[in-house]
Amino acid sequence: MKSSLKVGVYADVSNMYLNGGHKMQYDILREFAIRDGGELIRLNAYVSYDPKRAKEDPEYRDGAKEFYSSLRDYGYKVITKEVKSFRDKETNEIFKKANADLDLAVDVLLQSENLDKILICTGDGDFIQVVQAIQNRGCRLEIVALDNSSYELRHEADMFVSGFLIPNLIPTKTSRKPNTPNWGEIGSRVRGVCYWYDKEKGYGFFKYLDKIKGGLWQTDTRNPDSPYKTAYFHASNFTNDSYVSGLPSREYIFEFDLVSSGKNDGLQATNIDLICKL
Repeated sequence: MKSSLKVGVYADVSNMYLNGGHKMQYDILREFAIRDGGELIRLNAYVSYDPKRAKEDPEYRDGAKEFYSSLRDYGYKVITKEVKSFRDKETNEIFKKANADLDLAVDVLLQSENLDKILICTGDGDFIQVVQAIQNRGCRLEIVALDNSSYELRHEADMFVSGFLIPNLIPTKTSRKPNTPNWGEIGSRVRGVCYWYDKEKGYGFFKYLDKIKGGLWQTDTRNPDSPYKTAYFHASNFTNDSYVSGLPSREYIFEFDLVSSGKNDGLQATNIDLICKL
C-alpha cells in the first residue's frame, strides 16, 4: 500500500561539498528520503555560484552548469546563492562567502505546513532552532550530514544519519572502478561503525547498512527485516591501529573491504580505514 506521507528534502549543497561531499550522489539522497514510502513534495538544493570566477574560468562555469542541470534532472529545485567578497577589517584579507542558510531556513519553515517528514542535508549548527520549530509543528525531522557536523544539531533531530553510511551516497575509493561489486556484495567496499569489540582478544564486529531500505530502527541484524548486516574484524586488519583503543564507538566511521570469513555465510572486514570521526 502506498504511503500518504508527504516528504521534503532540503540540501545545503555547499556545506556538504566542503565536508566530504564533493562527489555526493543526489539521486541516492532522493531515494533515501523516501525509504519508508511517501511522496516527495519538495526537493530543494541550495548551491553557491561565483560569477566572477565563472567569467575567468570556463571549466568552473561549465562544470557548475552541468551539476545544476543534473540536480534538476533528479527533480530538485536549484536555489543559487552568489558568492560575494568581503574584506577582513583586522587582517585586510579578502575572503569569499555565499550563505544560503537564511534561504533554506525560510523555505523549510514556510513549506513545512504541507509536509509530514523533512530531511535537511547539512551539518551546520545554525539550524538547531529551525529543527525545533519544525518539530513543534508536528513534522518529523531527519538530518543527514558528513564531516564537521554539529553535535547539538545531530542530537536535536528525530534521526541523524551520517551520509558516509548511506549506501552509494558518497563513493568509496573503489566503487567507481570497472567491474567493482555492488555495495554489500563480497568484494565490495562499504562503511560502518563498530558496535562490539573485545579488547583482550583483539576482534569485534562492524554494523553497516546493506541497502537503502525502510525500518532503520530495526538494528538487530538477526531480524530478517533489518536493513543492517554485520562483519567480523580483527585488530590487525586496520591500516592504522591508533583508533582501536577507542572501540567500540559510534563516533568512528570506518570504510572496509568485505570478504568471506570462511564460516557459514559470515563476512569479514579487511583493509579498514577511518573515514570520519563525529
